[in-house]
Amino acid sequence: MNNNNRRRSFRPRPQRNNFRRRNGSINSNNGANFNSNGNMNFNRNGSMTNPHNVEKTMQKFQQLAKDAQSSGDPVLVENYLQHADHYSRRLSELNERNKDVSKNDNNNQVNTSTKDSSKS
Repeated sequence: MNNNNRRRSFRPRPQRNNFRRRNGSINSNNGANFNSNGNMNFNRNGSMTNPHNVEKTMQKFQQLAKDAQSSGDPVLVENYLQHADHYSRRLSELNERNKDVSKNDNNNQVNTSTKDSSKS
């Protein structure tokens, strides 16, 4: 049975003259058994942890909604506005997270500087 939903892993053909075989074995990953097909951290929309990318994507969907509004397609307008709303919530999450991280970094710097000054 062929499962079309599962991605097939690439299996190279065996080489006759051992070209490209370096360590004496085909699969020498020191006992670590993991899938290394290059798609482990693949994200379809680019990096959605960068606030600039999220903001740009949100603006893209807002512009698409305006274009759909001018062409008179209310369903497409609503779809694009829902996408834009999702990215605006994502942007506010990222901004809050970055604010918390910077606040924690400032607290850590103050704590370490007071500890350093108390040692002398």
